[in-house]
Amino acid sequence: MIGQLLDDLRAEGQELDDLVAGADWTTPTPAPGWTIAHQISHLRWTDRIAHLAVTDPDAFAEALRGAGADAVDRGAEEPVTLEQWRRGRAVLAEALAAVPRGVKLPWFGPPMSAASMATARIMETWAHGQDVADALGVVREPTHRLKHVAHIAVRAFGYAFLVNGLPVPEIPVRVELTAPDGGLWAWGPEDATDRISGQALDFCLLATQRRHRDDLAVTASGPAAEAWLPIAQAFAGPPGAGRAKA
Repeated sequence: MIGQLLDDLRAEGQELDDLVAGADWTTPTPAPGWTIAHQISHLRWTDRIAHLAVTDPDAFAEALRGAGADAVDRGAEEPVTLEQWRRGRAVLAEALAAVPRGVKLPWFGPPMSAASMATARIMETWAHGQDVADALGVVREPTHRLKHVAHIAVRAFGYAFLVNGLPVPEIPVRVELTAPDGGLWAWGPEDATDRISGQALDFCLLATQRRHRDDLAVTASGPAAEAWLPIAQAFAGPPGAGRAKA
């Protein structure tokens, strides 16, 4: 499992690499105040912190103690070159491949397995890659790697309510998404009355807050599903402002 996840992580990184290799990194992206350089710097910073969590948990704990609320923004301000980002991606993948099965890695939230960390890195690379693609006017072809992004969003169902100060519904929700190849990706009980359905790409754009709900082909049925869709998020931390309606 970890081998396939790391292959997908490398592929996601390479797709974004191909976009930025010849781009003007001063180009503004849809994230307020962030250029392409900020996006890549943030990804490199997070890869470096993740590598520290894998290879030196004590040093990670020290970094965690010193990380303030603006740590992510500060990470995005660090100068970065394409080669530095490439090297950071490579050493993180190598480190994750060597983590024994069952070992939990420290993180900003609950500890996670190497597989979960790889999945999170795929999600974040894809999401920030979307910002870069939008900045450059590029329409990316959706791939099977979107399933990792959707999976994190589904797993974060309860978290999305908690981080918004809302009670977590006890009603199960069935999520059915149309994959890029036309197949079906599904989570939750088949007989659940509350349901989310739509295109996998649209669900991922919503859960990473890269598009407004009204601009996407995602529907909700039932009180728990209706309450979840506007606050769904595939990322840790406080809920963001999201994107304006097109």
